[in-house]
Amino acid sequence: MTISNPEIWLLTGSQGLYGPETLDQVTSQSQEIARMLDEAADIEVRVVWKPTLTDSVAIKKQMLEANASTNCIGVMAWMHTFSPAKMWIAGLDALRKPLLHLHTQINVSLPWGEIDMNFMNLNQAAHGDREFGYIQTRLGVARKTVAGHASDPLVQRRIGAWARAATGAAALRSLKLARFGDNMRDVAVTEGDKVEAELRFGVSVNTYGVNDLVAMVDAVSDSEIDSLVQTYLEIYSVAATLQPVGDEHESLRYAARIEIGLRGFLEAGGFGAFTTNFEDLGGLRQLPGLAVQRLMADGYGFGGEGDWKTSAMLHAVKAMAGTRPGGTSFMEDYTYHLGPGTPKILGAHMLEVCPSIAGGVVSCEVHPLGIGGREDPVRLVFSAASGPAVILGIADMGDRFRLVVNTVDVVQPDQAMPKLPVAHAVWQPHPDLATSTESWLTAGGPHHTVLSTAVGVEELQDFAEMLGTEMLVIDPATTTQEFSHQVRWNQAYYRLARGL
Repeated sequence: MTISNPEIWLLTGSQGLYGPETLDQVTSQSQEIARMLDEAADIEVRVVWKPTLTDSVAIKKQMLEANASTNCIGVMAWMHTFSPAKMWIAGLDALRKPLLHLHTQINVSLPWGEIDMNFMNLNQAAHGDREFGYIQTRLGVARKTVAGHASDPLVQRRIGAWARAATGAAALRSLKLARFGDNMRDVAVTEGDKVEAELRFGVSVNTYGVNDLVAMVDAVSDSEIDSLVQTYLEIYSVAATLQPVGDEHESLRYAARIEIGLRGFLEAGGFGAFTTNFEDLGGLRQLPGLAVQRLMADGYGFGGEGDWKTSAMLHAVKAMAGTRPGGTSFMEDYTYHLGPGTPKILGAHMLEVCPSIAGGVVSCEVHPLGIGGREDPVRLVFSAASGPAVILGIADMGDRFRLVVNTVDVVQPDQAMPKLPVAHAVWQPHPDLATSTESWLTAGGPHHTVLSTAVGVEELQDFAEMLGTEMLVIDPATTTQEFSHQVRWNQAYYRLARGL
């Protein structure tokens, strides 16, 4: 579902003016920069050095090769010496992969007593990168600019965030998403333009009959179910009624049947994300709960009630997160604690919250579900682990997609909630609940979201830039007045940017 061996290519710009000896030094030093970055713990993909570029033909050829490479998820460009920017016009115009402009140099300190013209001719990034920055801005090239020495941990962290965003963008561009049925009737925010989504993001969204899935569910063998049920018993705290001697053990077996059939359907079709809808279950005896939760934990995107946009974003954010600490889940703002104490939001869903965000025991239980008209579904129940997180929502504004992000702190509930039969998270939104919710509502943010404790705002900002998509951030510095101004300014900018 994601790129198996992702790479970032380091492209170094120079020219032949200073002779072969200088170019040999450029090669050696740019290889050293690539090595520093490749070995950085915060950059979780390979950094691959490419030969020095000194003319427009070679530059365009390199960009086209980056476009064609299945492993290259983005390129970094550094103008080691002065590289006249007209040479880069055709290449930058051809580039379709994310771009990072690395403004660095090989030396940290100036060798004050040794500086001569040879040193000056070689180490010209201070103004060579300004020439490159000009042409990028002149052409309107989307990019991230990072300045500082390649050994600086802050520089490496910022490049690492960009690399994670590029991983998410690459996953989204190759994503196939299966909708089982349509979206929930009369709901507005889960609608959206699938053609524009494929053009803008690359995700292919198509609908499949629920009974196509049912046929695969019904075909699952008893031996396959026996094996998966044993896995449940080993890794979860399974309720007594669902144990092999329990009265509702058959419900657990049917939940396993759904998981095996659903996983098989997705694997056979090459799908990395999917949706379900409790209003369209066909021959399914249960609304998929446990199956959806476990598939999300394996990296699949999911959206409830046919919400394909959130499903696609969930898959992309999971790809960004990789193996980093924390988790990422489908989420929904459900209800508020307005006091006493700090106001908080209780987030949950009917069933489908990913166990990657769990803190403590994960329990496998069965409870009644008041909607859907089917058997009581099996689900995993837990409380989310504490820590800083982001909440991401996506909405179709008619002329563009809008991402809305809120920074939050996931906290433990003030009191136990023994009667709540679903997985849940409690968080304190920044800067406070009133400002956060007023800003979210002003932005038209959706009620379905992605909660992640594994990625942050920087990755999401880089991701939005790569996709050419609007993003609004609600964080500790937000005020409702300034946020409402930003919404209005963005409205004008994005309409003008689209042209006639």
